[in-house]
Amino acid sequence: MSAALALTATPAPRRVYLDLSNLRGHVTGIERVALDLFSAANLAPHEVHSVRSGGVPGMMLAQHLGLPARALADRSALFVFPGFPPSPLSIAFGTRCVTYVHDTFLLTRPEDLSWKSRLYMAPSFAFAMRFGRRFLVNSRTTGLAVRDVCRRDALVALLRPGVRDVFGLADLARTAAYDPALPLRILAIGTIEPRKDYPAALAIVAALNAAGIRTELHVVGRVGWGRHAFLDAPPAFLTLHGYVDDAGLRRLAESCHLLLSTSKAEGLGLPLLEVQHGGLPVVAPEGAVFSEVLGDSALFVAPDDPEGTAARIAAWARTRLPEAARASRANVARWNGLAAADAARFRGFLDRGTAAYADAPDGVVPAS
Repeated sequence: MSAALALTATPAPRRVYLDLSNLRGHVTGIERVALDLFSAANLAPHEVHSVRSGGVPGMMLAQHLGLPARALADRSALFVFPGFPPSPLSIAFGTRCVTYVHDTFLLTRPEDLSWKSRLYMAPSFAFAMRFGRRFLVNSRTTGLAVRDVCRRDALVALLRPGVRDVFGLADLARTAAYDPALPLRILAIGTIEPRKDYPAALAIVAALNAAGIRTELHVVGRVGWGRHAFLDAPPAFLTLHGYVDDAGLRRLAESCHLLLSTSKAEGLGLPLLEVQHGGLPVVAPEGAVFSEVLGDSALFVAPDDPEGTAARIAAWARTRLPEAARASRANVARWNGLAAADAARFRGFLDRGTAAYADAPDGVVPAS
């Protein structure tokens, strides 16, 4: 082959093993990200082989023995871990082991973890952070957090997920207009667990009602781990919807005036972007990741100041909802543009390795 042909030859497709052994039942937002980012269609012409299991014992067997055995047998393949962290034996395969990091709360917020996460996921995640060589992250904020704990020579590359209109909100004519004679309807989405800090949301809505602004809080999400006193005697303004399908969430989004997040920590906050397809205004905590993801499209508040936050939400609802709805749609389009550029760089990585990031400083989080 001539030198010119060698330079223009198409790289051979690579086999990519994707650890989906933890997927069972309903797919969460994080799991949906993994299925979208690393789908065969998105990574073509590279070969994607999904590794699944039928239950918890099978998952543990696949993660600790099955995937390392495949790595030994298939010496040129890449192994991607988009949900649970890789096992120590998988980390031993160095640059062929790629960990997708949604956030670092397994290390930074042990008090908010379930006992299963403390015993099983957290130790593997800590080991991966210490010895792993290749990381993909869902936001620059997450990337900076990974940089704080990973080895200096590791690659930390951005692979922000594109946000699909999973709830079919794009054709909504408008979000609900606020009429002071009717209740202000607030939507919250997420598993009921300590990190989401639903008591702060309840305190804010209670402050709105105490100020004479009739307000309802509609929570979509299963009850997860932890002790939640408000579930024993839910306030009258709270409606717990549990799990709802996409059509049910569309109906709720259409009838609500805004989405409220009071989460203590997120690596991304996927539902905040997903509802923006329908122009739903978003109220979120002050913080780096929320600012990165939402830009200037949201109202940023201090959840630990319920009275002050309630006053700001009330004023925003009266005067800014139409403008906020337009900003929501513009923001999700902005985010998806960034995600598309990240996806192109990752496909380049599959073709050419780390050279794909050499001339793309916006695509990596460098060591300080």
